[in-house]
This record gives sequence, C-alpha cells and structure tokens, in this order.
Amino acid sequence: MEVVAVRRGAVRSVVMAGLLVLLGGLGSGVGNARAGAGPEADVAYHGRVALDGGRLRILLVPENEGPSALANATVRLRLSADLADRQELAEGCARAGLREVVCETGALPLRGRGRHIGLVLRLKEPAPEVVVRVDTWWNGGATDRNHTNNEHVVLALDTGDTYAF
Repeated sequence: MEVVAVRRGAVRSVVMAGLLVLLGGLGSGVGNARAGAGPEADVAYHGRVALDGGRLRILLVPENEGPSALANATVRLRLSADLADRQELAEGCARAGLREVVCETGALPLRGRGRHIGLVLRLKEPAPEVVVRVDTWWNGGATDRNHTNNEHVVLALDTGDTYAF
C-alpha cells in the first residue's frame, strides 16, 4: 500500500495554481462534461474517516471501473466545519476554501486503483461531529455516468471511531 507522504508547512501557491490550470478554473466540475464528449470512466472512492479531538483523519483510495483509463482526476473533500488556518497536506493536495481540500488521484488505470491519499486535517475549533462530503471535482475530461460510487456523505462523531465509505 502506497501512502502519500505528508509535507510540513503551508501548501505552496504554485500547487494551487497548477491545480486551477489543470482543472480549468474554479467552477469546472464533472457536471459540466457532456455525455459522449470524450472518454468515459467510472471513478469510485473508498476510504475511512475518523474524528478525534479536532483532528480529522481521512484515508481515501480512488478506483476506476472503466471503460477508459484516466491520466489523473481530482477528488474534493468538503467539511461541515472550518479547517484550521495552517494545515500539513499530502503531496498533490491543496486547500480550496475554508472547508474544502482537493487532491489529485494520480493515474487511474482501467479497472485499477490510484494512489492512496492520507490526510490529517485540523479543525479550527473542536466539533462534536463533522460531515465529510467526498466527490469528484475534475474527472480527467471523462464522462462518468455513475455518481453513486464517487459521491459520499460521511458523518464522523468525535469519538475516534472509524467510519468507512
């Protein structure tokens, strides 16, 4: 299992600028893709979420059910609570707002997995629970007709328990 290393310090603006160029700007999401306008791929996410004392641990594994391989995609994680101002994010990840983080998946081979994404996100203030919404922000230019396996809503209670999706 390959886990993306966590870097110290703030995410460089170069990473965010690169993601924005790659994504074509902030409002371009999967919903903008027209059916039949390019390759088709069924991106799915599986993982675990745990909240303990204001720290949210997320392990996420992107997968591709096909029918086309993807060079890259971008997963978005939206929280119901504000993130602390300073975060140590995994390589390929960047903040996209007060409550959002986006991460590139790396190559998604046909019927294969992308790299494992591991995050420890600090909340601005401790919360008894956090809702985590997982979805695809950019799908490599492909059409994805099945959103049931790449759109998840997970409620994590501040107990340290792990919740799988």
